[in-house]
Amino acid sequence: MSNQDQQPPWGRKKRPQSPEEIVAQLIKKLQDMFSDRKKPPPPPGDGEQPSRRTPPSPFSIISKVLILALVIILFQGVYQSFFKVAPNEVGVVLRFGKYNRTAQPGLHLKIPYIEDLNKVNVRQIQKLEFGFRTRYPGQQSSFDTRGYDMESLMLTADKNVINVAWIVQFRIGDPIAYLFKVQDVKQAVHDLSEAATRRIVGNMDFDFVLSNREVLAASVKQELQEQLNVLEAGVDLVTVQFQDINPPDPVKPAFNEVNEADQDMKRLVNEAEETYNRVIPAARGNALKIVEEARGYGTERVNNAMGETSRFVQILSEYKNAPDVTRQRMYLETMQSILPQVETIYIMDEGQQGPLPLLNLRKNSQPVPQGQ
Repeated sequence: MSNQDQQPPWGRKKRPQSPEEIVAQLIKKLQDMFSDRKKPPPPPGDGEQPSRRTPPSPFSIISKVLILALVIILFQGVYQSFFKVAPNEVGVVLRFGKYNRTAQPGLHLKIPYIEDLNKVNVRQIQKLEFGFRTRYPGQQSSFDTRGYDMESLMLTADKNVINVAWIVQFRIGDPIAYLFKVQDVKQAVHDLSEAATRRIVGNMDFDFVLSNREVLAASVKQELQEQLNVLEAGVDLVTVQFQDINPPDPVKPAFNEVNEADQDMKRLVNEAEETYNRVIPAARGNALKIVEEARGYGTERVNNAMGETSRFVQILSEYKNAPDVTRQRMYLETMQSILPQVETIYIMDEGQQGPLPLLNLRKNSQPVPQGQ
């Protein structure tokens, strides 16, 4: 049995119309309403004259215009009641120009003609460039630095001119403050960043700025964020990065010469410090060695003198008690210490013409002949 046979006897059920079909029907009805065409008059009889058309009433035209305006307003109000917020956005809804609520990503409703919607991209990272502009971004980006000297030229604390190029990246942190607190947030970030950078660079020396980009970037980021918070700009800084820090082009040759001289000076200073570190500690060590040896020698002499003094005092005491015995003992001790060193002993007699060798104590020596 076919689908047509299963239809109810009063006719086929109409399918729901699409929005396009509804709009097309509405437009067709409006066109029919304002068209001057009317139904054709009935054909005249044999003796009747055709009747003349009556002019349209002005009230009927006004009513039709009002109905058309009302339909348009109604249609527009229905269309504006729905709005969609993208995943990277938030919607700020105003009612009679005053903040009412914040709509998160998704589909939402609002009161038409009463509430207004402002969409804010809170995930997009915006970038400002100072001292240069990017012409062709990409892997091999092309930059243009001509005409931006007023942004990049700065004066350091030691009264030198320096060329600074940097970027500032930020995103919206507070959509309400971003929309209503500051009229032009991007221009405010630009002006505050340039002012903060000039102030911080003006408090640093030329060499310090050249060799401490990270310190400079951190200081600028901190001060700039504090000033933006005071203004309630609703902006959170992502990064502050210095791309290029160089002396101006007209003075680069002179700067390179100064830099080379400075490198030579540092090299000579390093060599001098190396020689100093090698020679001075050795000299100090030798001096300490001599001082310690002198102290040891002095201590030794003092101790020996004290020992000799104590020995002499003891001998003197014994000599007072027994002079002959002490004298004899001293003589024997002296001879005991001297005789081992004697190699030859001679006996001298009064009647002898020459000395007579008594005993030859030399080791491995030839006997001494007489008469020598």
